[in-house]
Amino acid sequence: MEHSDLTTRSNGRQRKPAGASFPPGHARGMGREGESSSEPDMGDEEADNLIRSSDSEDRRRPRTRPGIHGELGNVLLLLFLYVLQGIPLGLAGSIPLILQSKNVSYKDQAFFSFVFWPFSLKLLWAPLVDALYFSRFGRRKSWLVPTQYLLGLFMLYLSGTVDSLLQNSRGPDVGILTAVFFMLSFLAATQDIAVDGWALTMLSRENVGYASTCNSVGQTAGYFLGNVLFLALESADFCNKYLRIEPKDTGIVTLPDFLFFWGMVFLVSTTLVAICKRENGHGRERNDPEETQGVMETYKLLFSIIKMPTVFTFCVLLLTAKMGFSAADAVTGLKLVEEGVPKAQLALLAVPMVPLQILLPVVISKYTAGPRPLDVFYKAFPFRLLIGLEYALLVWWTPSVKQEGGFPVYYYAIVLLSYALHQVALYSMYVACMAFHAKVSDPLIGGTYMTLLNTVTNLGGNWPATLALWMVDTLTSKECQGAAGQSCGSAAEAGLCVKEGGICVTTLDGYYVESVVCVVIGLVWWVWLGKKMQRLQEKSPAAWRCRVNQ
Repeated sequence: MEHSDLTTRSNGRQRKPAGASFPPGHARGMGREGESSSEPDMGDEEADNLIRSSDSEDRRRPRTRPGIHGELGNVLLLLFLYVLQGIPLGLAGSIPLILQSKNVSYKDQAFFSFVFWPFSLKLLWAPLVDALYFSRFGRRKSWLVPTQYLLGLFMLYLSGTVDSLLQNSRGPDVGILTAVFFMLSFLAATQDIAVDGWALTMLSRENVGYASTCNSVGQTAGYFLGNVLFLALESADFCNKYLRIEPKDTGIVTLPDFLFFWGMVFLVSTTLVAICKRENGHGRERNDPEETQGVMETYKLLFSIIKMPTVFTFCVLLLTAKMGFSAADAVTGLKLVEEGVPKAQLALLAVPMVPLQILLPVVISKYTAGPRPLDVFYKAFPFRLLIGLEYALLVWWTPSVKQEGGFPVYYYAIVLLSYALHQVALYSMYVACMAFHAKVSDPLIGGTYMTLLNTVTNLGGNWPATLALWMVDTLTSKECQGAAGQSCGSAAEAGLCVKEGGICVTTLDGYYVESVVCVVIGLVWWVWLGKKMQRLQEKSPAAWRCRVNQ
C-alpha cells in the first residue's frame, strides 16, 4: 500500500498509496501507499509479526515440523488470493495517470482519490466480517466468495463501459469512475480482511508465518500486474518502441480487454474455491477454534483505546504528521505526466526500486530496535521535506530537457535517484512508526491495538493527499493572452478566451505554491509537535495499557 511513489498511492493496505504519487511502487509500499497515501502499508500481518514472538513454550516442546511441502497447495491458494487482491488496487492506481493525460482538473483528481480510502478505513467494518457468517459454508468463505464475485462482475461491467466513461464528449465521467473504483477498492479491502483471517487457520501452526509472505509477495505481484505491466502494455509508444516491429496506434492491451480478462479470472477462480476448497475441518487446515469477539465488544474496545490520553495524543500527531509531504506525494507524478513524461516510463521506474524497498526495512530496523524508535522518525522528517522541494525543482526543470523524441536517459536517471532518496526518508519514518506501534501496543489486545494505530497512520496520509489535489486548481492563476477583456478563472471562461482567439497562460502554478506551503507547515510541525511525539517514548508502559484489561 501510503503505495510512496509518484504515480500511485497507497491506501490502507495498498502500497501505493492514494491518489497519484511518484513513480508507482509495489502494491503495499510502492505506496504499498499507491498510496496511495504514500506510505508503505502498515499491514496487519507485518505489524503482528513485530509484536508476536515465537511461542517459547512451543519451542521447548519437541515436535516434528511437517515442512511447507505438505501444505504447498494452501500456500499457493493464499498467494493467488492476494494476487487477485492486488489487481484492482493496481488498476485504481493507473486511472489517475490516464485521467491526467486527458487533462482533467485537479479537483477531479482529488475526487477520484477517495477511491484509495477504503483500505485505510476497513477497521470500521472488519468486526462485522469477523463476527457475521454462515457456519455451514465457512467463516471466511461467507465473505470471500461473494466479494470476489462482485469484484469480477464490476470488472466485467467496467470492461463494457470504461471507454465511454473515459472518452465522453464532455470529458471523462469522473463521478461514475470514482463510484465504480471505490466499490472495487471497498470489495478488495473486505476480501483482504477475509483472506487474512483464513490464512491463520488454513496453514498449520508451524507454517502460519508463510501467510505474511504470501500477503506481501502476492499483493505486490497483483499490483505490478494491474499497474506497471498494464500501463506499459497499454502504451502505444512503449509497445512500438520495445515490443513491435510494425508500429500501431494502440498498445498491445486495452483497458476493456484487461478488465474483461481479470473479471473472468475472478469469476472462474471464485467458483472453484467455493466448490473445491472446504474451509472447516478438512485437509490439513487447523482445527484449533478461532478466537471470536462480538461486534459491539470490538467497537467498545476500540473506543476505550482511543479514549486513553496518550493514545489520543499520538493519534492526533499521526493524523497531522504528513501534511508537509502531501504536495510532493500526491501531485508530483501527475505534474510530470502533464509536462509530457510518458506514464508507462514512470511506471517502469518502479521496477528497480523493488530491491531497495525490500532492503530498506531490514537495514533501518537495526536503528529502530531500541527503546526510542521515534528518534529515527524525527531525524528523517526534515530530509523528506527537503526532497519535496527537490521534487518541485524536478517538475520545473522537466520542460527544459524535453526533446523531440522524448526525454534523455540522464533525465530518467535523475528521476530515479530522486525517488530512491525519497524512499530512504519514507521508509525510515515508516519502520520507526511500526516499531513504536509494536513497542506500545498492549499485548493482551495487540492485534486490535496495532490495527487501530496503523489505520490512523494510513488515514493521516490519505486526507492531506486528497486536500493537496483539491487545492492545486484553486491556487493556480491563469490569464487570457490575445483576447482583450477575457479571463481564464473557470473552464467556461477559458473556453470563451479560446473562442475569442486567445490562449490561457499559467502565471502561477498552484503546485509550486503548495510545495512551499507544505514544507513550511511541515517545518512548523517538526519544530512544535515533533518533540512532543518524541516525548511520548518517555511514557511508562502503564500509560499505554488499556484499562479494559486491568
